[in-house]
Amino acid sequence: MTDVKFTDLGLSKPLLDAVLDLGYEAPSQIQAIAIPKILEGHDIVGLSETGSGKTAAFVLPALEMIDTQVSRPQVLILSPTRELCVQISEEVGKLGTNLNRLQSTPVYGGAPIDRQIRGLRGAHMVVGTPGRLMDHLRRGTLRTEDLKLIILDEADRMLDMGFRDDMEEILGQVDTDYQTLFFSATMNRNVERLISKFGKDPQKVEVAKKALTVDRIDQSYYEVRNRSKVEVLSRLLDMNAFRLAVVFCNTKRAVDEATEALLARGFTADRLHGDITQQMRERVINRFRDGKVELLIATDVAARGLDIDEVDLVVNYDLPQDPEDYVHRIGRTGRAGRTGRAASFVFGRDVYRLQNVERYIRSKIRREKVPSQEDVEGKRADVLFESVKQKLEEQEKGAPFLNLVDRLLEQGYAATDIAGTLFAMMRESTGREGEEIQEDRPGGDRGGDRRDRRDRGERGGRFERGGDRDDRRGGRDRGERGGSYDRESRRNEVASGMKQIFLGIGGNLGVAPGEIAGMIYSEANLNSGQLGKIRIFPKHTLVQVKDGQERKVIDALKGQKLRGKPFPCRLDRDL
Repeated sequence: MTDVKFTDLGLSKPLLDAVLDLGYEAPSQIQAIAIPKILEGHDIVGLSETGSGKTAAFVLPALEMIDTQVSRPQVLILSPTRELCVQISEEVGKLGTNLNRLQSTPVYGGAPIDRQIRGLRGAHMVVGTPGRLMDHLRRGTLRTEDLKLIILDEADRMLDMGFRDDMEEILGQVDTDYQTLFFSATMNRNVERLISKFGKDPQKVEVAKKALTVDRIDQSYYEVRNRSKVEVLSRLLDMNAFRLAVVFCNTKRAVDEATEALLARGFTADRLHGDITQQMRERVINRFRDGKVELLIATDVAARGLDIDEVDLVVNYDLPQDPEDYVHRIGRTGRAGRTGRAASFVFGRDVYRLQNVERYIRSKIRREKVPSQEDVEGKRADVLFESVKQKLEEQEKGAPFLNLVDRLLEQGYAATDIAGTLFAMMRESTGREGEEIQEDRPGGDRGGDRRDRRDRGERGGRFERGGDRDDRRGGRDRGERGGSYDRESRRNEVASGMKQIFLGIGGNLGVAPGEIAGMIYSEANLNSGQLGKIRIFPKHTLVQVKDGQERKVIDALKGQKLRGKPFPCRLDRDL
């Protein structure tokens, strides 16, 4: 990342709004250098690793040049593979969302050509592989008379794949005075020849590689769907003994949602991103350094200068766009001669970016299986056992509460039953309730259904907080409720003149209706009779409140704990 802002690059407001809506705070190094030069009209030779943010470096200025009133191709992008064509097209769709009537189409081999011909009619931008683009040129279905900009993405790779003749023929057939951008990871003789033949005094833009210091860091990755990330992160945190951990997200929105979700699960967490004031930033970092906060959720921009030696774990909640940012992130751990651990969440096309990271750091990143709920419970049991054992070894004779144990023994309870019950109570008071995720099922960490494929976008997606949304889709709670508790039934069960609120705490912790009613009456200072039916389910509770009092109850319960566990509280969204 750089100290330059997107507003410094000369982009128009619709593009800036799109960038800010996506949550990106600052351009990568290649974007900061290349975009102004491209907008000035220079041919560019960009030397940058795949995944360094270079796609946006050429897509943003390309979008700036398009006149959507002219319904013919004005920008042509050549890319070596189908996967990269699709990826670039998706980036165009996201960054060009505020441009009226913008049309972009990908063309590549292995797809029906008649469908591509229809897509080329009226397209402003075309993204394609050299072979299929040549097919369309020969058929006359790709018009070139209005082309202003031609971009060769991963030029070295296209040459290595034998596309030289196609690339030269495509560039040679365009008669207009177009601008050319060459992006390549390496500068070899073949790339130099192509540039010298078709480039017009191109300016070189090169991103220097940073020193890699990752030897002392144990690196692994997990294949995790977006909606499972909160649960998997919770399991990793419970499985690993750590003092301080940093969780990196790609956007401010993801940081906010992750922080809320982790706080609701009982972790002590705080956030850092570009909307946090400098005064608040210093306060958050000091609390983190002092151990008052165990988790710091941050974007790359906010984490600059975060030099704290005691960070034990770094989690890439979203895999970064730039391999250099990956190195920067995991470098927050393993400092001052210590060892550290870094874990990354990937799914779908993230695997390609992970491969780019591996090439950049010149080492493999180990794939790990997502820990199961049983793994987490086993780890918690081991920790609990060791803590009790240590306490027993430290205790002198005459340990406290022996008189209570004697009373229970006198009443006929077995010592083993007493000890087991005490262990269970300790576990309930210290543990967090987990939830089942698709990754728990056999083969669940590979592939995915259609909804999962929609989760694979690069923004990091939205959280499914606490699993509510999966439940509402017809997940586990339906079985627990008897199999027929649909939305209509839920609506009909709310008494007239009442509103229903949702509490993220339930029967698994042994709570009773009277306990919940007492808490609400006490904290919200309600008058008698203002609460209605209270229904406790294994993992949540539904409470009916007199109409007009629901906001008072929700505000009063914010930050409260029941049986030592914090819980979310909100209006029941299923009504």
